[in-house]
Amino acid sequence: MSFLGILMLETRFPRPPGDVGHPASWRLPVRYRTVEGASPQRVVREGDPALLQPFVDAGRALVAEGAQALTTSCGFLVAFQSELQAALPVPVWTSSLLALPMLDAPGVITVDAASLGPAHLRAASAAADTPVEGLTPGCSLQRTLLEDRTELDAAAAEADVVAAARRLVARVPTLRTLVLECTNMPPYAAAVQAATGRPVHHLMTHVHERWHALPTP
Repeated sequence: MSFLGILMLETRFPRPPGDVGHPASWRLPVRYRTVEGASPQRVVREGDPALLQPFVDAGRALVAEGAQALTTSCGFLVAFQSELQAALPVPVWTSSLLALPMLDAPGVITVDAASLGPAHLRAASAAADTPVEGLTPGCSLQRTLLEDRTELDAAAAEADVVAAARRLVARVPTLRTLVLECTNMPPYAAAVQAATGRPVHHLMTHVHERWHALPTP
């Protein structure tokens, strides 16, 4: 049976349904492999290039097990998109940001706006001036994710993501679509859409679309 391989950061924070790391979030078979040492700090805030080879190695292991395509558990790994795709023999979809070039007037909601820069957008073949809004620095969800805490306040997390979305559309009211960079934000996508009136895209929506377009093995 074919499956989607998911390259996971090494984390301990909770992953409710809708999160990339919860199998019920997917409408297709998935298999996970954790990349040792790939902490949120190293991936998001440091962009550590030393992690590229461990991700390549983990991807090759999943392909050897039968993965028909690969994705990741952090949108910031779009920085490795071209290198991973060149090194691996199956489609690689590192991030929801890859959907940006196909969307109408999109904006991005990210876990950390201070770390998401034009280079990440260019790596996704998106416009470098795509509007971006981050979670409020130090808010509940950001602390849980970037500090890899073991407790998640779901109500506070939803409020944090909705607040960021409202700030973004207030600042750029011409936006027609929203993209959740962070793979831990999709549990709150419906709340964001209700609050902003904009369609919301995230890793699962992008990957499901790409997966169903693959040739039948």
